[in-house]
Amino acid sequence: MQTDLQPPLAAAPSQRIIPTGLPRSKGWWLNGLLLVLLLVVMVWSVGIGAVSISVPDVLAILLRQVGWEIAAVEPQQETVLTVIRLPRILLGVLVGGVLGISGAAIQGLFRNPLADPGLIGISSGASVMAVLMIVLQLKIFRDLSSLSGLYTLSLAAFAGAVGTTLLVYTLARKNGRTVVSTMLLVGIAINVFCEALRGLMMYLADEAQLRTISTWSMGSLGGASWEVLQVATPFLLLPILLMPRLSKPMNAFALGESQAGHLGVDVSKLKRNVVILATLGVGVAVAVSGVIGFIGLVVPHLIRLISGANHRTVLPASALLGAIVLTLSDLVARTIVMPAELPIGIITGMIGAPTFLFMLIRGAGNRA
Repeated sequence: MQTDLQPPLAAAPSQRIIPTGLPRSKGWWLNGLLLVLLLVVMVWSVGIGAVSISVPDVLAILLRQVGWEIAAVEPQQETVLTVIRLPRILLGVLVGGVLGISGAAIQGLFRNPLADPGLIGISSGASVMAVLMIVLQLKIFRDLSSLSGLYTLSLAAFAGAVGTTLLVYTLARKNGRTVVSTMLLVGIAINVFCEALRGLMMYLADEAQLRTISTWSMGSLGGASWEVLQVATPFLLLPILLMPRLSKPMNAFALGESQAGHLGVDVSKLKRNVVILATLGVGVAVAVSGVIGFIGLVVPHLIRLISGANHRTVLPASALLGAIVLTLSDLVARTIVMPAELPIGIITGMIGAPTFLFMLIRGAGNRA
């Protein structure tokens, strides 16, 4: 018989996420190192592309934007950097950060290092709503398009993410509390249904619609602009800033729901906050960039291998490493086949799957 303390995919006792790892002071060193690395990666990647911009020129252009004229810059380089690459890099940092920290929080919620935000239907709900909009072109979508213009697909995807997660959360409630094991099972069922519905829509789609679905489903930051960034930033920043405040109750929750309750943790509130913040962040991320896999699964797992499972370190470090990984993946996606561009989901999948397999094999070897 399954209980809250032993969800169906719960890790073995030697694998279960427990609040151990780096002391807080050393955890700050890890986060500081990742922050410096992120800044270096951003400055380096923003200068690479069809129009090459050296690091000194990048710094000169950025300083020029805030009123410091330290060197002459070419107008073409300035336009490429400020109009095209900079919003794309910043959006990639926010999307990667929210995918990483949401994955870490969901793994903490399920007390399983193999969980990711897709388990509660966020990505599948966003994907199926976007596909429905592309293929069926129902009146409600046409009305939405007249109101929101270019943001129609993003709004539909976000609505799908919120709707499926709300359904999973509602069905998982029993006697006034949310049962984690039931949430997991309901999420799996909803994911299967969404994938079936998505497959049906793809069967009905014409060639142009299939191309649009394929491009969106594999993820891309090609639609980044200052307007998109302005709309998405508050919703992407909110989970990144608020989730680390849940680290202390999540450390207690890792010991089990009963133990966390005895330590004074409001378990129901914690579950609700994690689900709401993860849905908000991942839903908006999928809406503006499409479906990007493996960031929310591999990044937190890698951080736990480095630092242990103390959420005071894991949550912010996962956000920083997620931003780094997605920024580098986007760099590869937009330069490896120039002047064309690969979907970023292909890059994250090709990097993430072997990395995850390596971590699993290494972990199995250590336990042997």
